[in-house]
Formats: sequence, structure tokens, C-alpha cells
Amino acid sequence: MREADVSVLAIGFFDGVHLGHQAILRGASAALTFRNHPLSVLAPDRAPPLMMSLDERVAAMRECGARDVLVLDFTQELADLTPDAFLVKVRLLHPFSAVRCGADWRFGRGGEGNAQWLRSHGTPVEVAPYAEWQGERISSSRIRAALSRGEVEAAAAMTGRPLSVSGRHFRGKGLGGSLGFPTVNIESDAPVLKLLPRGVYAVEMSGRRGIANYGVAPTLGDGAWAKPVLEVHFPEGEPSAVPEIPKEPPVTVSFLSFIRPERQFPSLAALKSQIESDCASFRLRTI
Repeated sequence: MREADVSVLAIGFFDGVHLGHQAILRGASAALTFRNHPLSVLAPDRAPPLMMSLDERVAAMRECGARDVLVLDFTQELADLTPDAFLVKVRLLHPFSAVRCGADWRFGRGGEGNAQWLRSHGTPVEVAPYAEWQGERISSSRIRAALSRGEVEAAAAMTGRPLSVSGRHFRGKGLGGSLGFPTVNIESDAPVLKLLPRGVYAVEMSGRRGIANYGVAPTLGDGAWAKPVLEVHFPEGEPSAVPEIPKEPPVTVSFLSFIRPERQFPSLAALKSQIESDCASFRLRTI
């Protein structure tokens, strides 16, 4: 068979598109993923919170070289298909000659299908080895656990890119400016934010490094945000200086490191003192 006739299909859920996923996607001309996590159907009580929206996942998969990305709804009907029937369904959507997958990939009713099953039924399979970080296997669940502790640097090491979110810039209450710490306020519904602890982070936005509070500003009492907001301050330069904000969303913020959890302070004076300390910590981290 000529090389041009071979279509290699990478198959997986790929939440986070981490280094292990990237190894699977490399060399594939197309990829198959699912709109919803399989556990949302097979064991809803164990379905994990996702790190990426479908659009974010598909875009990241394409960046890894998959020209075509197929998206299936994972339903009970799909889960009940035999391995043969599953492959027939997929080939109707996108004919392929070989499969790339991870070592633990299973498909078909009861997980009966795997790489060995495919080979025994005449389909060439390329199994990508596990990617490791600090001597342990990289997995989506490991990254989620790191994010839940605010370990954005570990997440970046396992995905090969900084944790970034996009959102809408909006005018805030002006309190930061009145305290001497003007902020750019970003509202985002990025799924990964639900995994992060509320708190203070070193971030980068529009090519500049700054310090951000992700949370509801509880010190303001009745004036606190109704839902978590990113408030980004830039300690370097003129006190009033903020980068130019695009007229249209999205604005992208990359998380560099976790500084401290969000907390409620007894007064605005105490809050100001803590922000000064946070800015000093930021400067030490960016030297």
C-alpha cells in the first residue's frame, strides 16, 4: 500500500492533551474523540471534571498534527457496540488503515477491544509509550490532582505549555485602583478554572507578567463578586499602567505559579498590606 493511501487514526478522549496524548497524536492524520467523557455514561459518579472545553480540546489536537478530528457522542448505545460494530461505525465516518492509541486504550462492549484485538483482526496498531514526568506516568487524572492543589507549574510540565484561559475583560468596581493596585478584570467560563483553588497567582497577559487574584474578593462583604473573577495587577512600571486590552474578547491569561490561597481580611488596610506582600513575593519569583 502506498504511503498516501494510509490513514492513521489516533483514538482517545485526550482531556488536557498532555505529553502522553501528544505522543499518540504525532504521526496520525486524523483523530477520534468524544464529546462527553465515557464515564459520564458508564459510571456518572466517577466522571471527572474536565480541563478543556470540546473546542479547546479539538484545537489542541489539531495543533498536534491531526488534520481531521472526529467527535462522537458517547452514549449507552455506543458503549454496547461490539468491537467489530464500533470499528464499522468509525470507518463509515472516516476510513482508516492503522490506529494509534495508548497502552491502556479499550473499546467496544465491556472493553473487549484493545490493541491486541485490533492486530488479531487485521488492523495495524501503533501503541504510544507512556510519557513520564519526575519518574511517574503522566495522566489526565494526575494533572487534575496537581491543579486542585494550585500546582500550575507541574501541570505545565506535564502538558508542555502554560495553563492558559481566555475570557471577557470588563470594568470593575475601581477598588483596586483606590488602594493603589489597579487591575484588569477578566470573567471566564474556562472549565479548568473549576479545578484551581481560589487564590493569588503569578500570571502573564498581553506579553506582561503580573499578579492575579482568582476568586470573589470576600473582604468586600456584600460587594464581593457573585462568581469567581480574575483580577490582574501589574506591579512593574507606573502604578496606573495596564496593557492595552483588545476591543473584543477573548483576553488570554497564562498561570505561572501559585502564591497563596484567597482569604478574607478584617479590613481594607489589612488587604492592602497583604497585596503589598504578594507583590514582593511576585518580584522574587520573577527575578
